[in-house]
Order: sequence, then C-alpha cells, then structure tokens
Amino acid sequence: MNRTAGTGPAGAGCAGAGNAAGAPAVRPPSPDELLAALDAEQRTVARTLLGPVAVLAGAGTGKTRAITHRIAYGVATGTYAPNHVLALTFTTRAAGELRSRLRSLGAGTVQARTFHAAAMAQLSYFWPDTVGGHAPRIVESKGRMIAHAADSVGMQVDTPTLRDLAAEVEWRKVQMLSYEEYEAAAAERVMPRDTPPRRVLDLMRAYEQLKDDRRQLDFEDVLLATLGMVESEPRVASYVRQQYRFFVVDEYQDVSPVQHDLLRAWLGGRDDVCVVGDASQTIYSFAGASSRYLLGFGSEFPRGSVLRLERNYRSTPQVVHAANALMRGQPGALDLVAQTTESGPEPEVLSCVHDGDEAQTVARRIAELVVGGAAHGECAVLYRLGAQAAAIESALGRAGIPYRVQGGTRFFDRPEVKLAVHHMRGEAVRQTDDELTRRVGLVLQVSGWTPTPPEGTGAVREQWEALQAIMGLAEDAPAGTTMQQFTQDLVDRAATHHEPELDAVTLATLHSSKGLEWPHVVVIGAAEGLLPISYATTEAAIDEERRLFYVGLTRARRSVTVTWSQQGSTRGGGRVASRFLAALDTRSADGTPPAAA
Repeated sequence: MNRTAGTGPAGAGCAGAGNAAGAPAVRPPSPDELLAALDAEQRTVARTLLGPVAVLAGAGTGKTRAITHRIAYGVATGTYAPNHVLALTFTTRAAGELRSRLRSLGAGTVQARTFHAAAMAQLSYFWPDTVGGHAPRIVESKGRMIAHAADSVGMQVDTPTLRDLAAEVEWRKVQMLSYEEYEAAAAERVMPRDTPPRRVLDLMRAYEQLKDDRRQLDFEDVLLATLGMVESEPRVASYVRQQYRFFVVDEYQDVSPVQHDLLRAWLGGRDDVCVVGDASQTIYSFAGASSRYLLGFGSEFPRGSVLRLERNYRSTPQVVHAANALMRGQPGALDLVAQTTESGPEPEVLSCVHDGDEAQTVARRIAELVVGGAAHGECAVLYRLGAQAAAIESALGRAGIPYRVQGGTRFFDRPEVKLAVHHMRGEAVRQTDDELTRRVGLVLQVSGWTPTPPEGTGAVREQWEALQAIMGLAEDAPAGTTMQQFTQDLVDRAATHHEPELDAVTLATLHSSKGLEWPHVVVIGAAEGLLPISYATTEAAIDEERRLFYVGLTRARRSVTVTWSQQGSTRGGGRVASRFLAALDTRSADGTPPAAA
C-alpha cells in the first residue's frame, strides 16, 4: 500500500487529539486512581478488558464515565496500545465528548469517532488503490437531489413529502434491502402521502442513477461502500484489522443493520468488542436503529460478559421511581436505583384548557422555578413535535424569559461569536503577561460585551449571553492556560459542536434531548394523539412512544412537570390525557386522575 501507520485511516488530524500547542504536560491517572473514581459495577466494566462485553447502562448511571475509564485503564495497564483502539458513537458531539474525557484520563491518542467519520476516513484512504482516483464527493443536499429524481419520474412532491421520501431512501439502505425486499417490506410501512410503493421505488432508482451520473455518494453509501470494500478486498481487511484491535461502541441500542455488519467486518473473526446501551432509550427505529443487537448480544457472542449499570446518579428518587414505573415489564428495561440522598418533588401533571393556556402555564412554571432559585439555563421544555415550540416561544417571550431552541443556530455559527473567535486568534499571537480573563474580556468588549448585562430581553441580551458564555469558559479554564491554548480550545469546540451552556431555557424535541440533562424538565403535550403520536397505531410504535417519554423524564435531575391540554385551541376538538401518565402515580392539578387508558 506504500502507506505508514502514522498516516493511515486512523484519521490523521483528528480534532482534539493530544494536548493543545504549548500545553504543560499533565501526569495521567494511575490504574489505581482510574478504578478509585468508579463505583463497584463501573469498576467491573473497567476491569473487563478482553473478549466480548455488553454493558446494559440505564439513564444517568455514568456509562460514558465507565467506558472512558475502561479505555484509559486498558491503556494505563498496557493491555491496549492506544493506536489500536477505536471508540465509536453516533453524533459528532458525542465523539467530541469522548475525546475530551479520554484526554483528561491520559488516553488522548485513542480514536473516538462516529461510524460515518471512521468509514469516510477508510473509504478516502483506500479508494485510490482499490478503485482508482479520488473518492466520490458526498451529496451536499439529499433533498434537492431527490427532488430532481422526483421530477425525472413525473412525481410532484412538496417539501414535507420530500423529507419523508428521503427517510425512506435512508431506511432501505441502512436496512440493506434490495429493491424487491423493500417492496415487500413497504406493505407494512406508511408510505409518504400514500404514494404507492412502486412509485417510491421508481424514485429510488432515479435517485441512485442521478448519484452515479454525478459520481457522488450519500452518507448511507459511505457505510455500504466501506463495508463492501472491507469484505471484498483482503488487503483492506488485513490493514484495518491490524490497525484496530479493540472496539468500544456507545449507544449500541441505536445501531442499524449496516452499522452492525460494518462492525463485524472490522472485527473479522475477533471478539474484543465492548458495546454499551440501554434498550429503554431506543427511539430511532424509524431511522433503522434496533435494540435487537444489544439485547441479543449474549446469543451473538456466547462467551461474552453482560454487565449492568443501574445506579442512577442523575435524578431524585421521585424521578427514578416514575421512570421505572413507566418502563416496568418492557423488553430490556433496567431497574434504576437512585443514588442521590436529596429528595425532590413528585412529578406533577398539569391539566390545561387549550394549547394557549398550556403555553402560559409553562411560562408560569418556569418563572416559579426561577423565583425558587433556579437559573434559566437549568430548565428545559420538551415536546414531541417541533411545531409545538411556537406557542411556548411566544409565551416565554411575553414573560421576558430567555430561551434557546435546541437545533437552532449553532453557538459557534453566531455572528458575534465568530467575530470574537476571529479577534482572539489575532490576540493569541501576542506574547503578554496579562492573565487570561483580562485578555479575553478586552477582546470581547470589541465584539460588544460588557461586564454587566443589558436590561431586558431580546436580540441585544441574546448577544450578550453568547459572549458571556465565552467569558465563562475563560473563568473556568485551568490556572496557567495561555491565550493560545484557550483559543485553540474554542476552535476544537467549534469543530466538535461542544458548545458552552447559555443561561436560557432550552426548548427541544424529545428526540433531540437524548444525551442531555437539566435540573428541571417540563414535558408538554402529554395527550393522546401527541404522546403517543396519532400515527403510532401498532404495539411496536406505541412502545417507541413510551420510550420517548422515558427519555424525557430521565433528562431531569430534580423536578419533572408534565402538561397536557384538553383541546388544541379555544375552538379545537377534545383530547384525553396520555395513557403514559398512569405510570407517574400522581394526580393532575385539578384533582382528576391523569391517565386516559
């Protein structure tokens, strides 16, 4: 191959690897220190370094802590060579978090990547020698290309239907179904706008032909092409398996068939793999995720170890009790045990007259929490559909409560933040003895920051909050951090979407809240037709909605408030409370039982 290991598909230039330029060397923790930071079950995970291992880790049980300490312990004891370990996850943010934690534990050279990033690195590296030329470009806008494909087959589709068709394209490919297999499976699926499956197949074929004509790949192709390359090219398989000896996969309940098969191809005949997940948090079945690989791990690897993490360090006993009750009897459900001694309020269900009343009720609840000592940034409002956010945004705005929408403009894409980072990069080259916070403060003032916040709310206050978040990072930086190191940290954060927290209420869909947590959580829209959603008509679909509600509940550290409205508007039709509310073992604010069924 005429390549050296130092420039291979391990991913040279991995963001965040190693110490920042000029950073002082820090003694990594010893093996005993790594184990001392864990509880008994986490310690068992860390010590089980070889062979197949499945870790069933409930919400708030410290799974990321356990697996990062496990990797670091393997490196510290010499069991793992760091360049032979590949840690895999599903989002760029999660991969960045893994890298950050591994750096702090002395294992910063271990690769932590998403499935797609790892596959793309291998595909780009091996393509010239196996296929020839440069690897194809990645499709920038799948929706636009699908729209062109739809035009070519005479289909007239609107934007929402395009999104649904794109989801069908992705689902078929991650399930690795042929066109014929997809047509058979489509009989059990809800087609976008009731489009006949054969017409969807016409579009799929046209889309694939358009990609081929333009010599492009989409994200699903990256996984499929890498899998095909490893399976069909002995040189590629040998190189990859020599490079990676030990695998760790986070969020294994979200793995799709193509990701599962790619992992097995990377392993070859070996079985040094540790997977971590929680079947109760499987909420992406519509995208091809399946918990069957996590729950069936013992059958797939008969000599494997299956370990459990059930000590919940996040939530109060009241929240944990509600979460356990919701999932009792569900496949793979764990029995969480609250570890905090701090008692909190029972989850409260608030019944509202209509959606407008519900939004005002949420604003009042947030205001009550703030009066009680909570910061705005310690509160989150979660909902099933993005369209539910509009009424909440309006109510919070009228109440003068700052908020941010999860999935909106990224922090480092905000104009004032980009300008501040630009100025800091210029300031970082100057050698001065000024302390970090003074230098950062001077730069931020050029971008419009002041030591005291402006009055009121609105765009000016939002801009100040963003710049204040940068000042907060400077104030929290370790002693001795230089301006150059701090600026590089900002650049690394931007690359990995590791954003600082703003003092504003977070608005997020239940799906996008996964992996996050707040002291106080409000879940809105807990009515039949919204949660569970109206199109969840099968038992499997209802179970997925239950898991989605579980994810919402377990984001809370101290308090949970659940709201629902009896009608959509002042003239809307009637609703009934969600069947899931029975598990909260409480009564709604008006004294009536909350459950509908």
